[in-house]
Amino acid sequence: MKRTIFILLVLFTATGWGQSDALFEQGKEHYKNAKYQEAINSWEKILDNGQHSASLYFNLGNANYKLNKVGPSIFFYEKALQLAPNDSDIKTNLKFAENARIDAIEPLPKTVFSKWYNAVAGLLHFDGWAILAVAGTILFVVFFLTYWFTVGETKKRVFFSTSILILLVMLGSVAMAFQTYGDYQSDRPAIVFAESSEARAEPNMGGEVAFVLHEGTKVQILAEEASWIRIRLANGKDGWIPQNDVKQL
Repeated sequence: MKRTIFILLVLFTATGWGQSDALFEQGKEHYKNAKYQEAINSWEKILDNGQHSASLYFNLGNANYKLNKVGPSIFFYEKALQLAPNDSDIKTNLKFAENARIDAIEPLPKTVFSKWYNAVAGLLHFDGWAILAVAGTILFVVFFLTYWFTVGETKKRVFFSTSILILLVMLGSVAMAFQTYGDYQSDRPAIVFAESSEARAEPNMGGEVAFVLHEGTKVQILAEEASWIRIRLANGKDGWIPQNDVKQL
């Protein structure tokens, strides 16, 4: 029975991927013929099947950009960048789409410490820092035990110094693992899809309008209340906008 279930599972999975490949090629053909909405329809069916990839999001971004849909194009380029953060083509096309936005928001200047932290934190994902911490712990134990049982002052000094250095790296990795995990949990970026959205001081239509956002602007979601979300811009401004005006990445 288990074998039958396994065979059926593999069969259904293979069939699903086969259908997705056909839809992907169908979308490419529509795109070549400048039928951009038809291409989007084909590719979005793949997303509806629960499958995604950087190339799929990239192509969706391209098709939406061709239709002058600034919000969706930026959204899909950002989704592609999440899966392929070093892809130069995605970064280039994202810049083109961002240049089509109405809002020009200058980010807050970063401190030296902030720049240093971002550079170090960007070296590994939080699970990478956790793995490094575990590896450091094992190495520390090995080197410290070697130091403990080694005979000879010179060798003992070398193993002791090395074990202390590894300990410091391990502790730093633990700290970075917790910090980057916290950053990951609190990071809730979203893209404005509404043509324009009034950010208010309170989560209701009676609240004073603080500023107006337009399609394609990237925001950070801070909180939710009923049908409203509190957002923050790169320049530090924050306000409440209707939840339906944005799409979370």
